[in-house]
Amino acid sequence: MKKQLQEISPTPSSSFSVRRTLIAALAASPLAPAFAQFRVEVSGVGLTQLPIALVPFKGEDASPQKISAIVQADLERSGQFRGVDASGQSLDEGSRPDLSLWRQRTADSLVAGSVTRLADGRFDVKFRLWDVVRGQDLGGQSYTVPQGDLRLAAHRIADYVYEKLTGEKGIFSTRIAYVTKGGTRYTLWVADADGENAQAALASPEPIISPVWSANGGQLAYVSFESRKPVVYVHTVASGQRRLVANFKGNNSAPAWAPDGNTLAVTLSRDGGSQLFTIPSGGGEPRRLTQSNSIDTEPVYSADGGTIYFVSDRGGAPQIYKMSAGGGNPARVTFSGAYNISPSVSADGRWLAYISRVGGAFKLHVMELATGNVAALTDTTADENPSFAPNSKLIVYATRLGGREALMTTTLDGKIKARLAGQAGDIREPDWGPFQKQ
Repeated sequence: MKKQLQEISPTPSSSFSVRRTLIAALAASPLAPAFAQFRVEVSGVGLTQLPIALVPFKGEDASPQKISAIVQADLERSGQFRGVDASGQSLDEGSRPDLSLWRQRTADSLVAGSVTRLADGRFDVKFRLWDVVRGQDLGGQSYTVPQGDLRLAAHRIADYVYEKLTGEKGIFSTRIAYVTKGGTRYTLWVADADGENAQAALASPEPIISPVWSANGGQLAYVSFESRKPVVYVHTVASGQRRLVANFKGNNSAPAWAPDGNTLAVTLSRDGGSQLFTIPSGGGEPRRLTQSNSIDTEPVYSADGGTIYFVSDRGGAPQIYKMSAGGGNPARVTFSGAYNISPSVSADGRWLAYISRVGGAFKLHVMELATGNVAALTDTTADENPSFAPNSKLIVYATRLGGREALMTTTLDGKIKARLAGQAGDIREPDWGPFQKQ
């Protein structure tokens, strides 16, 4: 990766500044068919996983989606749960289960439900959750949805179960954005958090990179090369409409949303070097934030909007710094490793994820901001573009596995990983969207 970046960069010292700007142009592997189903593979064992039994939902054999399997995959991917064998049992949301049986099977909790096709073609999905250890009925819900929303209903069930049993909000009904390259065609996708149900938001013969969600989940900012140079657009997901936000002299790259949705931080080279600016999300005149002779790029806001983290080579090599969102004197954040890029800050403000070059390999790291303690999370060598889930419990990132591009999620201790990508295709630039309003 670094060698390729140097080849297209003016100087080796500036190579990190174009990682996000030009990374899509470096891809060469074929794209999987757009209709290919992503396969979720969960690996690893956590220290305190909750055993849960998910009985196959009554009627799901005739359903286009296997609701119980989707719920179980969601929960296992979170790293908080492990599945318990539920074979040979027939239950639904109205059953009175023999909880002693499930205690014998070492389950701490139990989920059962049903899927019924209605006369109008919609589906009625119902479920109930039990605490097996305490013998408590923890409630349930029902959803009446069109066929296309069956997966969403399953994700919402997983959210309910996750929140009831962990006290934390579930992220399974959220969305991710990512970019694929197939031949000479680039596509920006919006998909479920497990990588399934992908919908194309934009396709172009020129690179599309750096998609990033607005705080309300309604818009994506991204960089497009369709005018033969990098420019920044804002795209409304529901309507497909977009507007050009930054098309100034030189490069316009690395957009980042302020939490209020009214402002973007961007990297512009209109004054000669790559520097940080803010610009209204509807377009307008930029305001310069950094005043250095260095390369300043890859801004990202803290959840409260008060701080911007970014990458700069002002110390001689790429490192992560922070400063007030209004500008000011930056403070260095990363000290471990000589080359650190691609910052992402968790919504709870506790964690900083980033990519560090270690012996020529690019690996995902996470730092606890309060202590400065750093941990490497992966044993892969080409990790890119980490992004936190909105509950701060998982990170999605791009990497290479077996010579192919893949999207992965990992827990913050690195113990549980899930591959979201299919067996083939160049899949890059993931960004995890915010919680969805129900």
